[in-house]
Amino acid sequence: MDVPHVTSIAQSDSDARPSREEAEAAVRTLLRWAGDDPGREGLRDTPKRVAKAFEEWFGGYGVDPQDYLSRTFEEVDGYDEIVVLRDIDFISHCEHHLAPIIGKAHVAYLPDRRVVGISKLARVVEGYARRLQIQERLTSQIAKAIETTLQPLGVGVVIEATHQCMTTRGVRKSGVSMVTSCVLGSFRSDRRTRQEFLRLIGHGG
Repeated sequence: MDVPHVTSIAQSDSDARPSREEAEAAVRTLLRWAGDDPGREGLRDTPKRVAKAFEEWFGGYGVDPQDYLSRTFEEVDGYDEIVVLRDIDFISHCEHHLAPIIGKAHVAYLPDRRVVGISKLARVVEGYARRLQIQERLTSQIAKAIETTLQPLGVGVVIEATHQCMTTRGVRKSGVSMVTSCVLGSFRSDRRTRQEFLRLIGHGG
């Protein structure tokens, strides 16, 4: 069983992570600010539920996604074509409004003598998605993690997502999706490799 590396950041007392009790108190403050009574029956356990949900939504801060790629396989019988994992569902959260970002990631790499288990690619996406994000950075982080750890000949990442900060507030435009991409190595320098990647994920002509 893979045990992800837990990152540790030196913090001063003033920057120390709040306690669970402080987090729940903050939720009660927001409920009061919204105009409701956190003491009423329907909201009484909401602070605990929100704190628990935050642990799940932002679990990416407790892992180093590159660790998922540390175990590779070299017995590939000469395989040297693109490896693609399409339609990786993810839920992230916008760092500007804490609103959900819901989408799919398409991840590909061109191996250089070694490959990684495909589930690990999905875990890398999850590791970075479960943090406060903007889509552009998320796309780049996934691609650079694969490039740094696997050292393949090339990497391609495309993300398509809807942003609830845009669909449920502000301009309130539903049905709008954002597409970002990051291509490295041969995916950037070789047009044919890039086109094959786009074709395999349904974006090519």
